[in-house]
Amino acid sequence: MNLRTSGARATDPPTPPAADAPRRHTPRTPGGRLRARPSAAGALPSAVAREASDGPPAPQPPAVRRRVYVPVAAKFAAAVLFAAAWVLASAWISRPWVSELDAAAGPFVAWTVVTLVAYLPGGIVAFLAASLLLDRQPPLPERPSTAAVTVIIAARDEEAAMARTLESIARSDHLGQVSVVLADNGSTDDTVGEALRVAERLGLPLRVVHEPVPGKAHALNAALATVTTDLVVTVDADTLLHREALRRLVARLEAAPDDTDAVAGTVLVRNSRTNLLTRMQEWDYYLGIAAVKRMQGLYQATLVAQGAFSLYRTEALRAVGGWPDAIGEDIVLTWRLMEGGRRVYFEPTAVAFTDVPERLAHFMRQRARWARGMLEGLRAVPPWRQRRPLTKAVAGVDLLIPLLDVGYMCIWVPGLVLFLFGVPLVVSAWTLAVLPVTLLVYGGVRAFQARHVFGPLGLRVRRNRFGYVAFLLCYQVGVPRRVRPAPGARPAPLGVSHRADARSGRPSGPHPSGADAVRR
Repeated sequence: MNLRTSGARATDPPTPPAADAPRRHTPRTPGGRLRARPSAAGALPSAVAREASDGPPAPQPPAVRRRVYVPVAAKFAAAVLFAAAWVLASAWISRPWVSELDAAAGPFVAWTVVTLVAYLPGGIVAFLAASLLLDRQPPLPERPSTAAVTVIIAARDEEAAMARTLESIARSDHLGQVSVVLADNGSTDDTVGEALRVAERLGLPLRVVHEPVPGKAHALNAALATVTTDLVVTVDADTLLHREALRRLVARLEAAPDDTDAVAGTVLVRNSRTNLLTRMQEWDYYLGIAAVKRMQGLYQATLVAQGAFSLYRTEALRAVGGWPDAIGEDIVLTWRLMEGGRRVYFEPTAVAFTDVPERLAHFMRQRARWARGMLEGLRAVPPWRQRRPLTKAVAGVDLLIPLLDVGYMCIWVPGLVLFLFGVPLVVSAWTLAVLPVTLLVYGGVRAFQARHVFGPLGLRVRRNRFGYVAFLLCYQVGVPRRVRPAPGARPAPLGVSHRADARSGRPSGPHPSGADAVRR
């Protein structure tokens, strides 16, 4: 391993005394004005003080409404009860459907089909919706942090993307020292030379670690061995950070309980204008993955602190042996961090932007990696080995994902084919009843994102109506169940306006905050 270094409201008037009440003598000044009588504590009564004053009443500070604290465990129980009520209501409403299937294929097949196609996914969505309604993110500390941070970038043949990534890090408004470690994993182009030149131009402290053994985990661990700061941030080589991203990520960790080991940032789509596939992925990251991470973050059990942009405690990383040699190294790492009873948070306003697959084949390979990463996490650290009950419950949801896959591939798809041939036994007009619920859930998430994520950052969502409709009608049917379980992939930014090269989909101009974001 080789190292190279570079550079109130006013008080109401007094109530007049009753007619039979004894009158109290109020002393007056020679000019006839009232002389205030001091109270027992030595202070002037507010009404008399106002009456004795020549000017307007002094404004009083507004009353502060204290929020009622609801424990996280109570929120989880409420969400579970809501989901159970939803499933029970669905079972009552679907009795005619069950009867039709019973008559055609028997009771076992009827209840299996309805459970896998309707009750199970409906219950999960109801739990998600209830959790989002109960989510109240604590405010970030007003006092900015000055903690030193080391940013690790694992790269192989990323010469073209290196300048933009380093420029976005250099623009960070984090007050603490920010240094970069480039973990070069056998690049055959000028990735290292470009990084050193750009870092020197920007005045950004950067050192290079060469790791010849192939694999992202090996490169990350080689860089981790050189880190001297208490905090480490991982950033993918093609990921651009918003100017406030590092500051907000560090602030969330410092405001969290002491047993919090990591905070996942928000990664959104940058190259969404390339084609329909990227337009749909834009909404998936902005709404779908963001909703899942908010739910998991509410219970302090974010299942994936994605390698594209996350913050870790250096000691915690070393305590679990760093990143494992796995396809989903960030998934397995996160589960090992939580195995000892530690917490992993999610900060929605710490935003980064990256590219998503532009071709269907690349997209399917990416999603397959996510699914395999989830299975690796389940095998390495099963949910029942998690020490915190809430982490155990949230991770346990992943055990239901294979059932959703079976329902989709073996029941939903054949049912759709039967519907097209005039046999509405599995898929029928009742299926359309799902759309209003989907629109309601994603509408709420969209409003939250626009107000609480993009609003504070001065960004706004671009118009992408066609991509949104396609996301709801096509993407949600064919992709979600195998994709949602492992939302730790590398996302990219929505709500970002930039001019893109027609061939590559990459922005042709500079990125002021991780992307050419539209300011309000």
